[in-house]
Amino acid sequence: MAKIKHHNFLNTVHEVFTDAKQAGVLHLYAGGESFSGRTIEVGGRELYHFGTTGYLGLEQDVRLKEAAKEAIDKYGTQFPLSKSYISNPLYKELEDYIREMYRHPIIITKNSTLGHLGVIPSAVEDSDVIILDHQVHWSVQNAAKMLKTRSVPIEMIRHNHLDMLEDKIKKYQHSKRHIWYMADGIYSMYGDYAPVNELMELSKKYPQLHFYFDDVHGMSWVGEKGTGYVLDKLGELPENVLLFGTLSKTFGASGAVLACSNPDRYDKIKTFGGPLTFSAQLEPASVGAAIASAKIHLSQEIYELQQELRERIDYFNACLSTTELPLIDRNESPVFYIGTGMPKTGYNFVNRLMGEGFYVNLGIFPAVPVKNTGVRITISRHNEKAEIKGLVEAMEHHFPLALEETGTSSERIFHAFTLEPKIQNKPQVSTELTIEILDTIDQVDEKQWNRYMGGQGVYDWEGLQFLEAAFQGNACKEHNWLFRYVIIKDSNDTPILMTFVVLSLWKDDMLAQAEISAAMEQERLEKPYHLTSTVLSLGCLFTEGNHLYWDKSHELGGAARDGLLEFLEKMEHQLGAKMTVLRDFGAESTWNEALYGHGFLRVQMPNSCTVDLTGVDSMTKYIEQLSSRNRRHFRKDIQPFFDLIQSEIISKSDAFQIQEFKRLFGEVQKRNLGLNTFSFPDQLFDRMNENEHWEFIVLTPKGKPKTILGVMFCYTNQNAVYVPAFVGIDYDLLETYATYRQLLYWTIERAIELDIPKIDFGMTASFEKRKLGATVHEKYAYLQTNDNFILEMIGVMEGQH
Repeated sequence: MAKIKHHNFLNTVHEVFTDAKQAGVLHLYAGGESFSGRTIEVGGRELYHFGTTGYLGLEQDVRLKEAAKEAIDKYGTQFPLSKSYISNPLYKELEDYIREMYRHPIIITKNSTLGHLGVIPSAVEDSDVIILDHQVHWSVQNAAKMLKTRSVPIEMIRHNHLDMLEDKIKKYQHSKRHIWYMADGIYSMYGDYAPVNELMELSKKYPQLHFYFDDVHGMSWVGEKGTGYVLDKLGELPENVLLFGTLSKTFGASGAVLACSNPDRYDKIKTFGGPLTFSAQLEPASVGAAIASAKIHLSQEIYELQQELRERIDYFNACLSTTELPLIDRNESPVFYIGTGMPKTGYNFVNRLMGEGFYVNLGIFPAVPVKNTGVRITISRHNEKAEIKGLVEAMEHHFPLALEETGTSSERIFHAFTLEPKIQNKPQVSTELTIEILDTIDQVDEKQWNRYMGGQGVYDWEGLQFLEAAFQGNACKEHNWLFRYVIIKDSNDTPILMTFVVLSLWKDDMLAQAEISAAMEQERLEKPYHLTSTVLSLGCLFTEGNHLYWDKSHELGGAARDGLLEFLEKMEHQLGAKMTVLRDFGAESTWNEALYGHGFLRVQMPNSCTVDLTGVDSMTKYIEQLSSRNRRHFRKDIQPFFDLIQSEIISKSDAFQIQEFKRLFGEVQKRNLGLNTFSFPDQLFDRMNENEHWEFIVLTPKGKPKTILGVMFCYTNQNAVYVPAFVGIDYDLLETYATYRQLLYWTIERAIELDIPKIDFGMTASFEKRKLGATVHEKYAYLQTNDNFILEMIGVMEGQH
């Protein structure tokens, strides 16, 4: 399977954003000559604004505007000096006011992103460890990753999962000085909270536990003097807490603020904090506006503003409570999230609401899992009750229409967010289609299956019969796979779509870099199933190739495709799979758009390789048709070893040989951490030995028949394709005999001898295969999950390597 690389992840994000941009819901430009906050002009139309993070509306307060203009008149548009040298004359006044709000020393930063980059590397020592909530803001995660150069461990836990946090604390309590847990106070998508009180209780149990809270979305609208959600829960700021607030968003100005009650830590950060030292300071206009806002926060007026917002939030909650809309987290924050599940449903719903005169935000990957796409709605003091009610009525009307138009159901959305369904409206499935779901290949017509799915890989009818037998009844759960066969036909009983899917246990790091898998394998020495998940996949971990027959020219081809995707979603739910993976698609697959719309992410897989032997009747002829460079490779790196080895085709091995084959495959499997999978059951190799379609290409040193250098496990698919499925190698003798290259050579010779026109060489080692004439094919997989934790955890770990 694939490795997720950094550029691969960025390409995925780019593709998702491009899709949303083309749908007209992302990267928009506001219009108009002025802006009131209550409405926003989009595409030449005035829409009621339900997307702001200025919850109290202070950005439109005349006092802040006048203060900003006055500061420009007095001090210019900027004060172009580092604060390490000298600060804008207004800075001290602002710092005094903000310190009065927090009652503790503070540091003002240009913005929260630069603030995190300055504070985290200064506050965290080399002897510390960082644990991230997997939904903590990207800017915190990015700053934490900087510490990879200092070898500070960075761990991640599932969102608000305190049991998992305590396990991580126990892991490091005897080896690390401080254990930093980093989280948001209010999370920006769903509006849910960090469990502050429970976290503080945990710190009493583990005194090393320190906290870093980003509370920019909790600022101003709650708490004494508007200092936010976290401080409202804490009452006083303990020395083991660093707290970030904002001077932008609800505060109405620009910048960010760090509050710290530990004098030594404060002095260290203040003296030298990277961007805090070298970055430009806030512009005079921003400082002037922030001073005006701070004065409001220090007056009784802040509580009046908070109450006005509270009334609107309560009214919106009351309106929502009478509907069947899937509100993901009901709370008292001004942030609300209505789930749509699939991206295409989100696009449709947002466009419908804009058509009705309401601007809302789309929540999309990577801010949320692709399958948890939805509409983020924010309530502010700008919103009047009439338009709040109007928005709810518009959502109630258009939500079921968006579901119907995009072929989904409320049941699927509630499942995606692990909520209890309120209503059951099934998507329309064409009555002209027949969908057959079969439990075993024995229930499938052999001739029909081989007509549409045979001739490639180890998944012709007999190959699947072999795999079913090998992957059931084993002692270990990772060796027992569930097979299902999907055949979708038209009214004439003609197949439009045919495939097979497998439910099996995968290692979560199978898609990660080898270094990450090496670290995880150390943890699995004590916990064998650490970070593993049940996955529903097109094809299985044993097979490679085009696992899908689809007649795209059929008038019901699109309906058949959607029927398969709906079946996979239901099966994932019924069987408790964490992820669905559709693999081995080409770069220009016609499924691309449909899969994005259904919430799949595309990642690049290792290239696959094939060899076309049509018209080739001898190895000499094959070598002659290679390029001059590849012929030199053959003469220099392969041919000189012919006198050292003996090649033998074995269809029935003795007990010693089969044990050696297992051992040598195990040597390859445990080293191949770039494709980190579980081992295969012992009976697989025994069944290969008894199956007429399998044979072994075995290399030994001449004169030493008991010393097995390497083995290629080969399957003959209907005499149409030769499949060297796996390899076993003695690594101690690898270079002495050029074993892997020899195995590739003798595999090609064997296919020519059998008069088989094609070899499926599979994935990995494409460079070596290409040098022997293989054609390389770019392959992609599509992943669907409502759990971003695995991807983000791997991303954090990759940042350390």
